[in-house]
Amino acid sequence: MIKAILLLMVAMPLIGTSQEAYWQQEVHYKMQVDVDVETNQLTGNQTLLYTNNSPDTLHKIYYHLYFNAFQPDGMMDVRSRSILDPDDRVMDRISKLNNDEIGYHIINNLSQDGTDLSYDVEYTILEVELAHPILPGGRTELSMNFKSQIPIQIRRSGRDNKEGISYSMTQWYPKIAAYDSRGWHANPYVGREFYAPWGQFDVSITINKNYIIAASGILNNNNEIGYGYQDDLSIDPKHNEEKLTWHFINKKAHDFMWAADPDYIHETAQVPNGPKLHFFYQQSHATRYWKKLPKILIAAFKYMNTHFGTYPYKDFYVIQGGDGGMEYPMSTLITGHRDLMSLVGVAVHEALHSWYQGVLATDESYYHWMDEGYTTYASSLTMDYLMGVDNDRSNARNYINYYSLVSSGLEEPMSTHADYFETNFAYKRAAYSKGAVSLSQLGYLVGDNCLKKILLNYFDQWKFKHPNMNDFIRVAEKTSSMELDWYYDYWIHSIKTIDYAIQEVQSIGQSTLIKLKRIGSIPMPIDLIINLKNGTKKCYYIPLGIMRGNKKPENAMPRKIMRDWHWTHPNYNLMIEVNLNNIKSIEIDPSRRMADIDQSNNSYLNK
Repeated sequence: MIKAILLLMVAMPLIGTSQEAYWQQEVHYKMQVDVDVETNQLTGNQTLLYTNNSPDTLHKIYYHLYFNAFQPDGMMDVRSRSILDPDDRVMDRISKLNNDEIGYHIINNLSQDGTDLSYDVEYTILEVELAHPILPGGRTELSMNFKSQIPIQIRRSGRDNKEGISYSMTQWYPKIAAYDSRGWHANPYVGREFYAPWGQFDVSITINKNYIIAASGILNNNNEIGYGYQDDLSIDPKHNEEKLTWHFINKKAHDFMWAADPDYIHETAQVPNGPKLHFFYQQSHATRYWKKLPKILIAAFKYMNTHFGTYPYKDFYVIQGGDGGMEYPMSTLITGHRDLMSLVGVAVHEALHSWYQGVLATDESYYHWMDEGYTTYASSLTMDYLMGVDNDRSNARNYINYYSLVSSGLEEPMSTHADYFETNFAYKRAAYSKGAVSLSQLGYLVGDNCLKKILLNYFDQWKFKHPNMNDFIRVAEKTSSMELDWYYDYWIHSIKTIDYAIQEVQSIGQSTLIKLKRIGSIPMPIDLIINLKNGTKKCYYIPLGIMRGNKKPENAMPRKIMRDWHWTHPNYNLMIEVNLNNIKSIEIDPSRRMADIDQSNNSYLNK
């Protein structure tokens, strides 16, 4: 008995510290759909080969039925009419839809390996009892016939958007929910984020022959279809049938989108050593700036490949449609009636989602700030490059937006599930602006050169996977040789703030005493810059002990590393061997990468 207890005591630490090996589920979709453009309905057959790579036995599965959200008195409708600041694209529009304007999915039959299954539909979720469990490492084939009605364009997906695009087909098919180490993610759709397993898509779309389709896949029968897809553009295929079937394949993706319109034009441009860019839009005065877009995006892709990782697909599609801008694998839907800056801005932002979501497929509901925030950060850098702006404050606007969030009193922790934010304002400012600041401020902690390495390492290590916050932290820690969990504990899981102050400056003989104070709750290392009257500068770097490391000097300025400022201590006294009479000014973090909410007390001017 004693021997058994001792063996258990030895084993317990191992149980407590071990980590499960990473795994992710795999899906192979094969779909055939036929679109009736008169009724705006489609019928479809779907075969899904599902591989369970988890260590769990699955007895139930769940599908998303996103079109069901576009029905009066549904969750998305009620949420929009009850939230404090509804999205102006939604408002009360769903509540006013007629029967021929709503969206829906009807599942006619569903089987597993030939055995019919029982299922229930709960709003946008299809709950399915399996005929036999899917064992760890097991594979099963799920077959379904369905009928769908395409809703009027309200949010992301639908028909007849405000610019006259016929079909923006996003989240349009019954899509199996994600299953990961935290279990199933069968969240009802209320208009926010998406999360789905990686796999392959083989999709055939039959539609009237005058419609041109753009999709997030490679057209397999391109020479038969034409419309700018053919290998030899001088050969224009004849279409004698009333309908054409477009066959798309994507061998590595977590979603499939398509759009269709009879007035699309299709233009292409080649990125050197990069993807072929495809542009689909209605040619008009309102879209006149699209002609300038190919050259600009070629330059953007060159920059993005260098700084954030090499785009891994051979093609990228920029498609007019939707209700603003939204990312999908290999593609984006954007509204097209924009001035040049707006058009470039939205195209660059959505293209960068090919990195942060398209390839690094985080769970957007829980890690919206990694999706939107990292994209916003990278977009700011890319736009400055494109505009020829040499700007060390590329993300200044994101800091301003974050400060307005803090002052609003509406801030919620970034760890809040995207659907559960009390206001759209708080969600957007958290996901986009505070998320971007999280990266820019990380550059302050580890150095911008180190941050560049972190982003490249993160992409290389986690592409075509589902990274979470801890995965990114570990890449950052290994790259920087620092401990950074404390930063994310404060920045992501709380709404605590940063506020440092120069409290007092005293002359002590030939030396100067600088009294600093931490007013905010979040501790940080401090770059304290001394501007001398002779025009030179000195940096006194005050480390934060819990980082277990110091960033490297970022410029040629002389730097002296001082003793640690412990996070438990609100005050810090710094004695420097410089006569106060020789000092022009003293400043905390002149780079402004530290998100100090009150910068009025960050500087001292020696009068």
